Amino acid sequence: MSGALGILIEPDVQAPMRDGVRLAAHVFRPDAAGRFPAILLRTPYDRPKSGFERYVRAGYAVVSMDSRGRYGSEGDWVPFTQEHTGDAEDGYDSVEWLAAQPWCDGKVGTLGASYNAWMQWQLAKLRPPHLVAMCAYTIPLELTQVDWPGGFRPGRRIKWWLTSMAPDLRRRHGLPPPHTPEQARQEWEDHWIGYLPWLDFPRQLPPGLAEYARDWLEHPNRRAWKFAEVHQEVAVPNLDFSGWYDHCNGSMQHLPLMQRHGRTERARSQTKLIAGPWNHPSLGHRIVAGFDFGPQAAIDLPDLIIRWFDHWLKGIDNGVNREPAVRYFVMAGRQGQWRSASTWPPPDTAPCEYLLSSDGDAQFGGSGRLSINAGHPSAAADCFSYDPHNPVPTLWTREWFTGPADRRRLEGRDDILCYRSEPLTDAVEIAGHPEVVLFVSSSAPDTDFFARLVDEHPPSGPAPEMCYGMVRARHRHSLDVEQLLTPGDVVELRIRMGPTACRFEPGHRIRLEITSSDFPNHDRNHNTGKNDLADPELVVATNAVHHSAAHPSRLVLPVREG
Repeated sequence: MSGALGILIEPDVQAPMRDGVRLAAHVFRPDAAGRFPAILLRTPYDRPKSGFERYVRAGYAVVSMDSRGRYGSEGDWVPFTQEHTGDAEDGYDSVEWLAAQPWCDGKVGTLGASYNAWMQWQLAKLRPPHLVAMCAYTIPLELTQVDWPGGFRPGRRIKWWLTSMAPDLRRRHGLPPPHTPEQARQEWEDHWIGYLPWLDFPRQLPPGLAEYARDWLEHPNRRAWKFAEVHQEVAVPNLDFSGWYDHCNGSMQHLPLMQRHGRTERARSQTKLIAGPWNHPSLGHRIVAGFDFGPQAAIDLPDLIIRWFDHWLKGIDNGVNREPAVRYFVMAGRQGQWRSASTWPPPDTAPCEYLLSSDGDAQFGGSGRLSINAGHPSAAADCFSYDPHNPVPTLWTREWFTGPADRRRLEGRDDILCYRSEPLTDAVEIAGHPEVVLFVSSSAPDTDFFARLVDEHPPSGPAPEMCYGMVRARHRHSLDVEQLLTPGDVVELRIRMGPTACRFEPGHRIRLEITSSDFPNHDRNHNTGKNDLADPELVVATNAVHHSAAHPSRLVLPVREG
């Protein structure tokens, strides 16, 4: 037992589960007499061996634990793509084991983001008696919401299987390297980015994992988590963090559902959400993917988390229970501001419609318009060719996480339609989920449509993306229903964009981009109507956006009143 000054570290502690399987844990606790409230972090990504000094010095015992079948823990790992994984029961047993330790005072909170947050929601529904509060952040309600709608199979998720989950299992099975995520990431960059067909990639995975990955690919509409049905069983409050550029920002939907369905008054009234201009790995930072959102955008996550647990685990009256349910950051260059609201989306907004129009040349540099009052002549449609051999590239960092890209980098392409407002005379502030209603046609039986909301700075400043959304045409009605297009027929698509809050300043333009690809963030639609995951054939599609009295394509913004 050793550690930094004032901290005791117990490595490789074995926590027994109800079926006899032992899970490996590291314990970090104050080097002092007495019993302490405890914080539990369970993870499939290799339990952290450090980084909890602030929590321990604030008076907490912290336990980081490998989930079943991962790294130091016994048993077989079942990924969260399956409905029954055993993580709920393991989580319950881990909380109760922790509460019974001689150095724990019996009060336990849980902590973690992403997959680690998924584990918290799983155990919370079983209501372990010693669980007092959660800090489960950045995990959406359902498997189909990870990386956006489940009709898409993004390259980043394929990378996750190959580089994050496979290496440790290769080691456990005695298979050749790569045995670490670092080794596997190099192979990914060398060999896998453009691989076709995706359905063949599970052959590169170790036994067990390969079958799970193939099953995930073959069932894009599977709803394995059902967290929308879980909140009524959750009796403790949760603190959530999310970001406008986070591929898991469907996490923000937990708040309103907890407010309506939480099992106790405390769970309903005290669950909180903090949302800012961040992506998945940069929560709390002011600079994300090279964009500086100003000093106000930066927050100290550990400080806020410690405050949260100080109130719920120690009973300190620090005002946490009197703070608003939502604090969200309104992006405005480097001059963004924090707002508060009673729920998400904020109730103080009203829809404002901008009609799309053009003279038939809405590519960059053309006449694509966004107008509240479209009283000018307009051609009936704008056409572009989508070639899956040459898809619109994803603008992201080497780490393969979504972020606030400058869309001006793509202004030389002719497969992106661009609709712009006139320079604004007054600021327009929005908060919520913008929506695009498109009337479209295609020469193909299936294709994709992406919509991106952009803040175009004058006169030739950056054009950062605010949010985006997409629809795969065959799934335009539901992930559970496939309905191919009749080539040439006009159909209506509704694209709900991700959450955002931003202010378009005077002199800026509101810009909407429409295209048909974003690769490798999302897999390419092959435009054939066949199974894109199994069939490598790629066909060029001619796609069109229609805008007329009969086909009023439009952008609907949730404009903040006042």
